[in-house]
Amino acid sequence: MDAFVITGGQPLRGQVRINGSKNAALPLMAAALLTDEPVVLRDVPDLADIRNMSHLLAELGCESVELDGEATPANDATSHSQPDQRVIEFHTRSEAESHARYEVVRTMRASICVLGPMLAKRGCARVSMPGGCAIGQRPVDLHLKGLEALGAQITLEGGDIVASAPGGRLVGAPVFMGGAFGSTVLGTANIMCAAALATGTTIIESAACEPEIVDLANLLVKMGAQIQGAGSPRIIVHGVAQLGGAEHTIIPDRIEAGTYICAAAATQGDVTITNCPLDALMALTSTLSTMGVQIESIDMAGAIDPLRANVRITRPGPLSSVEITTQPHPGFPTDLQAQLMALLCRADGISVITEKIFPDRFLHVPELSRMGAKIYRRGPTAIIHGVNELSAAPVMASDLRASASLIIAALTAVGTTTINRVYHLDRGYEHMEHRLTKLGAHIERVQAQEFAAV
Repeated sequence: MDAFVITGGQPLRGQVRINGSKNAALPLMAAALLTDEPVVLRDVPDLADIRNMSHLLAELGCESVELDGEATPANDATSHSQPDQRVIEFHTRSEAESHARYEVVRTMRASICVLGPMLAKRGCARVSMPGGCAIGQRPVDLHLKGLEALGAQITLEGGDIVASAPGGRLVGAPVFMGGAFGSTVLGTANIMCAAALATGTTIIESAACEPEIVDLANLLVKMGAQIQGAGSPRIIVHGVAQLGGAEHTIIPDRIEAGTYICAAAATQGDVTITNCPLDALMALTSTLSTMGVQIESIDMAGAIDPLRANVRITRPGPLSSVEITTQPHPGFPTDLQAQLMALLCRADGISVITEKIFPDRFLHVPELSRMGAKIYRRGPTAIIHGVNELSAAPVMASDLRASASLIIAALTAVGTTTINRVYHLDRGYEHMEHRLTKLGAHIERVQAQEFAAV
């Protein structure tokens, strides 16, 4: 099991490019199950979750092959291809197997995304209840409720979701996706994919508005789907008889971008971030501006594109305290809560974070406290008293974003910090230690037994 060894105190300086979005890529990959024709995705990040999804799709009859990423297709208006981008073709060649097994699904929650496409295209699906990070309860009841509204018959057998479409095809209908903690992104993705091949019209009310949903809708439209309103709380899908192949460039990863922005600000560095989805990060950039972080859009080649911007991150002075509440997009993203908390540990005064999406998503708090942070939790709220400095300590990563939080804290701490269980990080950040090293960080990945012997 790997660990990171980080010596803090070095300002990050240089340039880093943001990869394609993990949270967008996984539903896009699952959408390849909706057609017998090839689906080509560009700027696919090299992550554990991507590899696991590729393995799951292979078991379901959808083969994948990595292509040469240098050529830019003439029929892909969204393409921003560069030679170092990964391009993967997904092609469903068999529908004989419709069982997403627990052994694969348990590794990531996004596996549930195959349920809607399989049910819509094959008329049946069996998907194990999904796994993922231990950040609190994330039920799939809204997924099942939405599919049942489209006529699916669903039972639970041996830990599996067993779904069928009577007559072999779903039927469009109004679907309400609101829940106790707001709309569901993966649930909206599942229903939108299912509705694309349903008979008639589906209205998805209280749909998730995240950029990843817009990206999925854009791919589905290229495949021949008829979708209106993606990015708003009401999505209208007119079902079609079949979908074809398409080529599509994945949007940049807003959470990866936000993580590097927070790291640059925390170390009082000077970092230029390219391919940055600035338009999707307004809640974060507004908060950081209030705290004293300078975020400047720069024109490096051609007109500034807020969807794929180039930004310079600097911090001329101390950080100010803030109060934020995580909310569905366009509110402050829960996936950046832990990273911001690491930054606020060094801010002047008292800051408050209220977690409205996953109220139990505070497993990083005791680990930050081991490093000298003063954080007090009251239910879904964390109160952070800023300190002059953090101290190095052995800590344990509990989930994907908590891992990023501990790295940011370690980059600013006095001494050498060791972070165990960084396999969580590999699910969502591509070769992060190499990229941080290029920015001047002192970070090394070691084997657990090597670290234990130090």
